[in-house]
Amino acid sequence: MVLLFINSASPVVFGCSSFTLTSDERNFFEKNQPLGFILFQRNVKNKTQVKALIEELKSTVKHPNPPILVDQEGGRVVRLKAPEWFNPPSSAELAKGDIETAKKKVYEVYSRIAADLSEVGITVNCAPVLDLYVRDADPIMGDRTFSSNPEVVGELGQAAIQAMEEGGITPVMKHIPGHGAAMCDSHEKLPVISLSLKELRSHFDPFKMNHLCPAAMTAHIIYSTIDPLNPVTQSQVFIEEIIRCEIGFQGFLMSDDLGMKALTGSFATRAHAALKAGCDAVLHCSGKMDEMIDVMKGVAPFSLFLKEKVE
Repeated sequence: MVLLFINSASPVVFGCSSFTLTSDERNFFEKNQPLGFILFQRNVKNKTQVKALIEELKSTVKHPNPPILVDQEGGRVVRLKAPEWFNPPSSAELAKGDIETAKKKVYEVYSRIAADLSEVGITVNCAPVLDLYVRDADPIMGDRTFSSNPEVVGELGQAAIQAMEEGGITPVMKHIPGHGAAMCDSHEKLPVISLSLKELRSHFDPFKMNHLCPAAMTAHIIYSTIDPLNPVTQSQVFIEEIIRCEIGFQGFLMSDDLGMKALTGSFATRAHAALKAGCDAVLHCSGKMDEMIDVMKGVAPFSLFLKEKVE
């Protein structure tokens, strides 16, 4: 299992701008010592190039084996694309048929994903998606979800998590505690979900079934019955009472991308609020230097509070 709590690192995961690091990026990472790095399609050309970029990223930090993240869900959300890599089907496609057949397919697909990631040096996959499918909700989730049935989502999530862990990849279940009922895309604006706590619990269930997953990513969503003012990512009440207590997740909790329009304020403010609320690290994906500099202003006060934890 990848070491996600590193007491010598800043609690932030950064992206970078292209296929290789610029001198400014190298200097910035060397100075600020981020916990880890995340890759996107803009960073991916072929296997040789990805391996070289990962080694370059790792060389900028003092802590050994910094986590290297990617979103390789399958379907619409893949960063390592065919024909260089396996082209995994969507979660909705994998879930077709009876539950035992679906579990077998999920396990096989995520085993292949794990092998692809391991081959190039990626150690963490931001998957599986454990959000419920909701017919009338915003289509941003859609076929990224396994099912509208919480038990089915939970069981297929277990198969994906098991496959990745057995393949040496740390899974990150998302978007805790559930993005499925959102009526807008949190990349573009802040969703507000006003379901009752009883209704919300069906969305919590897949995460509860997988509460031993080593890592999870928060949703940038307001659940007004629990905290009407703050999105989950920045809600101490939600993180402590729902994610940590009711769901029972005690693993590594990271924010979704700070660059999403659901969050407001400066990047320093966004980062500081998420870490203060109880996220173990924040994620910043764009690779834009001015934004990363601002993120660090919010992250710096928390760098001393990281603790070591090996799963």
